[in-house]
Amino acid sequence: MKKLTLTACLLALSAGSALAQDAMAPMVEASDQSVANGIVSATKVVAPANGWLVVHRTDAEMKPGPVVAYAPIREGETADVAAILTEPVATGDMLMLMVHGEDGGMTTGSFEYTLGAKEDGPIRIDDKLVMATITAQ
Repeated sequence: MKKLTLTACLLALSAGSALAQDAMAPMVEASDQSVANGIVSATKVVAPANGWLVVHRTDAEMKPGPVVAYAPIREGETADVAAILTEPVATGDMLMLMVHGEDGGMTTGSFEYTLGAKEDGPIRIDDKLVMATITAQ
């Protein structure tokens, strides 16, 4: 049986820790989908804290537009997050699914964001929005 040195053990532990942190990095995973049922879904969301999966309209310029759906999310990883559309979305429309925080609003548990507001606003990692863009089918 091989003996591991303390250095080898520490390297193995730090590599495992780095992999665990990468696996839990905030993200949204979604693909193009039908919205005929009035729902937009993310297959996986990883959030640094409780908050919201917010669906914005967008276009080729990739700037977030008006909110068309939102759903609460938990800290950590959540699978199959469904947000109910609050207005019609047509086939071919581009949507941006984005992680927003639950910060700065008047009421915990109520989505209070409007474009440009700070309440329940989007989170950023290294100054980048945590989001995925899809096309409605």
